[in-house]
Amino acid sequence: MNLLALLVDKGLLSSTDRRKVEAETKKGTLLADALSSHGVTLESALAEAGEVYGLPTRILGDPPANQEVFGYIPIDSARHYGFVPLDIVEGALEVGVIDPDNIEAFDALQFISGKIGLPYKIVLITTEDFDRVLNSYQNLSGEVGKALSEFEISAKPPAAESAPQGKAAAEGSLALTDDEVLNLTGPHETLKEDAPVTKIVSTILRYAIEGHSSDIHVEPSTLKTRVRFRMDGELHTSLELPQKVHEAVVARIKILAKLRLDEKRKPQDGRFSATVEKRRIDFRVSTFPTEFGEKVVMRILDQSDATATLESVGLTGAYLDEVKEMMKVPYGIILIAGPTGSGKSTTLFAMLSALDRESANVVSLEDPVEYEIPGVSQSQVRPEIGYTFASGLRSILRQDPDIIMVGEIRDKETAVLAVQAALTGHLVFSTIHTNTASGAIPRLIDMGVDPFLIAPTLVAVIGQRLVRKLCEGGGKAFEANDSIKELLSRDFADLPEPYRAKLPPFTQFYHAMPTEDCPSGVRGRTGVFEILRMDKELEQAVLKNPVEENIYEVARSGGMLTMREDAILKAAEGLIPFEEVNTLGGELFPETSAD
Repeated sequence: MNLLALLVDKGLLSSTDRRKVEAETKKGTLLADALSSHGVTLESALAEAGEVYGLPTRILGDPPANQEVFGYIPIDSARHYGFVPLDIVEGALEVGVIDPDNIEAFDALQFISGKIGLPYKIVLITTEDFDRVLNSYQNLSGEVGKALSEFEISAKPPAAESAPQGKAAAEGSLALTDDEVLNLTGPHETLKEDAPVTKIVSTILRYAIEGHSSDIHVEPSTLKTRVRFRMDGELHTSLELPQKVHEAVVARIKILAKLRLDEKRKPQDGRFSATVEKRRIDFRVSTFPTEFGEKVVMRILDQSDATATLESVGLTGAYLDEVKEMMKVPYGIILIAGPTGSGKSTTLFAMLSALDRESANVVSLEDPVEYEIPGVSQSQVRPEIGYTFASGLRSILRQDPDIIMVGEIRDKETAVLAVQAALTGHLVFSTIHTNTASGAIPRLIDMGVDPFLIAPTLVAVIGQRLVRKLCEGGGKAFEANDSIKELLSRDFADLPEPYRAKLPPFTQFYHAMPTEDCPSGVRGRTGVFEILRMDKELEQAVLKNPVEENIYEVARSGGMLTMREDAILKAAEGLIPFEEVNTLGGELFPETSAD
């Protein structure tokens, strides 16, 4: 949209005055002031444009007060298409556009609206207001941009020059106290070396923590380095850096994590800590060589998560009672199954935290130690020096343990030792990488554990996934239509009638709807579970025909619900949006209107 040309067409501005306005704005005069000097107000000019295009108009003045709306539209898309999110109005995302003739922009908005599950409303804004919102949009980019302006690239990154090299760095010869590691609470940095790069890294970390991100990805490419945050399970591009600073940024992160600066050809792992608002935050760092440089991924571990409870991880109702009951057994193995990133470790720590650690000797083997649990003797395995889960488990058995936690069962030796520990009177907790609870038993057999040892030692397998939670007051109820009811009947068709009779009626579910405090309607994640509890019938299945399909059928006949069905129950309770059920496989439920 050329606003000045439109004003000329409408007879509100002469061609001569148009050229004068253009010349004045090029010199830095605000468009509103330039128009005013020629007898036209900005409000009337925009109103004329709105009337031509049939769109409402807004003069903003200030950026949006609720800047959480920026999370809906990627900044690259906003810049490219010329639209910005402004507010949530009556359950719809209000979007300011500067060019109503841009068909591509409207196509992009349609796509974004479908992806976020939120309708949008268009308002016409000025280019100046667009720039003002975009500048506010780029808080992270802005802070980093100031640091970049101070950065002068040299033949060798300053951080690499001032840091110890090779073996000394790998062994942690940097004497960094917690306060020296980084200062996230203000602009001042304790470490003076290569201050601009230090500022870039600390700003990225601070924004990731404030945004409740679980991971930070620093990814190099030919011309730029992309920084992405994972929030509520999804990656979002938050920042782009010029490629020339990539090596210095990676070097800074390596210094913090005490990694070798001179080793760029193979992956490395390390960690560091910081205190933010009296919370201890641990960062687990992994580097990975790529064609364009080292990629860095940092897992953010908030130590306050170590206080997670069985209830806070998402165990409710009968499942909560069942887990509490199984934890009272004197010996056996309890496994938590799921893929990477499904919340297994948090559930495991919640279970350990619920144990009586005063009268029992609780020992854990972890890789790495993520959360500190009072009353538990936690040990980190180090495979590079021969200290593995298997060798550590042998040593633990000489430590007079009552309860043993093994971070992961990933090979035959560890699996067999865990079974032997259970047979000799110990309660063992561990995780296993399988997609379902029923798949854990065939996986153990594939590892080399004999079925006749699994049957008497396995107490239960808890399968789990993570789904997004509704904000408090952020759900909008809707009635289940016939299509949904038909699919629900298929989901529960193979569940025996006595158990089906205990299910709720499933007449009402909830969509995520924005609120003033929660623009997306969802915040954080919770677990959905399936619990396979060993009983006499299941023992016989393990001994006679231990394939996943048979194990599932036996467990199902005993009333086991699947993770998808647990999600359906949570959706009916208003704990999670109905859309999350479709993320757990099975037949897709039909899209339903939020209106």
